[in-house]
Amino acid sequence: MDTLQGGKAYGLLKSQQEEKLNSINEAFLSDEKYAEEEELASKLELFKKKYMEFDLNDKGEIDLMGLKQMLEKLGLAKTHLELKKMMSEVVGGSSKDTICYHDFLNMMLGKRNAILKLILMFEGMGKEQEAKQSGPPCRKTFSDLP
Repeated sequence: MDTLQGGKAYGLLKSQQEEKLNSINEAFLSDEKYAEEEELASKLELFKKKYMEFDLNDKGEIDLMGLKQMLEKLGLAKTHLELKKMMSEVVGGSSKDTICYHDFLNMMLGKRNAILKLILMFEGMGKEQEAKQSGPPCRKTFSDLP
């Protein structure tokens, strides 16, 4: 019997998970509700990558620890109660302990400004500004001085 071990099993799991998330993305792309959304396909791809990065339990869900790690990575450590409040805000007040991809997309594309959405959008804006300033600085002349 040929069983996958270590990295290969993990890679297979991640590719299966990505296929599942891709199918959810396809459903959002064909949903009339999001037809007006600008650059929907590229947004969905970005959201998928962000979601997979913090799906620590590899079950296709972000649990409390994944959410905690996500926010710590952004420099925004939160208490257990704050994390639970964010979680319930995303999943619509139910007592679920995980954020599924569908709920995550509803939060990111929806009109409600959940705290987590604002944090992730802010992080994205920060990265865009950083990216613009890459490379050597442009050459300055004396006329550029104040």
